[in-house]
Amino acid sequence: MRTRIGVGIVAVVLVLYIALVAQRAVLLVASGDPVGIAMGIALVLLPVVAVWALWRELSFGLGAQRLGRRLEAEGGLPEEELSLRPSGRPVQAEAHALFPAYRDAVERDPDDWRAWYRMGLLYDGAGDRRRARSAIRTAISRERADRRG
Repeated sequence: MRTRIGVGIVAVVLVLYIALVAQRAVLLVASGDPVGIAMGIALVLLPVVAVWALWRELSFGLGAQRLGRRLEAEGGLPEEELSLRPSGRPVQAEAHALFPAYRDAVERDPDDWRAWYRMGLLYDGAGDRRRARSAIRTAISRERADRRG
């Protein structure tokens, strides 16, 4: 719940920022000065990029959460738990020992969103956020394809 509140606060602040930047962009374009017009146009692009990034992150978070709940309801979440160091980081050797089984599941059925999601959870548990997000994005797209097809 705290995460949702945090995301909501960040989203509201970003919307306010976008509104202020858009206001400045309109004022610069209305100035009639060529440099002002150019800066105003550039400022219009910033909110567009910000909205796209916000939408992308929110849709990723909602999709990952939806798949996690679905997999949990199916009893398909991984049962292994990684030991943690005193720092709170997982023991890398344990995570690396689990990778072959998860990789094999993905290779056996690359269209199985459940295998991709579990692989993403393992990457996340091992501290590899970039690969975790990539695997979970793949899971989300595979699950959408299953629903459509």
